[in-house]
Amino acid sequence: MSKHDLSKYTNAGYQPGRNAFVQVMWYITNALFFKSSCVFSYGFKRALLRCYGAKVGKSVVIKPCVNIKYPWLLSVGENTWIGENVWIDNLAQVTIGNNCCISQGAMLLCGNHDFSKETFDLKVESIILEDSVWIGAKAIVCPGVKMEEGSMLTTGSVATKDCLKDGVYQGNPALKKK
Repeated sequence: MSKHDLSKYTNAGYQPGRNAFVQVMWYITNALFFKSSCVFSYGFKRALLRCYGAKVGKSVVIKPCVNIKYPWLLSVGENTWIGENVWIDNLAQVTIGNNCCISQGAMLLCGNHDFSKETFDLKVESIILEDSVWIGAKAIVCPGVKMEEGSMLTTGSVATKDCLKDGVYQGNPALKKK
């Protein structure tokens, strides 16, 4: 493993898709209405996300203390639940299907760093959760993972690779159990 010189790190090549003003406005909105423990109506939260470019279906439930990095890189289907303390770190597109459940404290992480390079370069990949996926509490979905329809990631598990249709995945790294 190489040594890192973080003084050489730059993420200048990464562009989140909106100008600095929109990003700052989103950070304020996110802090006030999403990351807050105050309870705001789900309809209000859905409307705010749409104002910032998210595609959000009907009857999406977004609980308090949810952190969303960039709503313009988010698509959520209908009847999906996003639980307390979920972190959607969507440096790339995150697509969540219909009737999904993302349980408390789960993390969807689109970014990582290339530890093999001295400069610790940023790497980003999209995440896709197809319809009826369940992400258990405190579970982590890593960059580039696709969870096929009906798959489940159990509590505290870490999905580093794709999860097949109707499979139950458990552990770190998550392995198919059923």
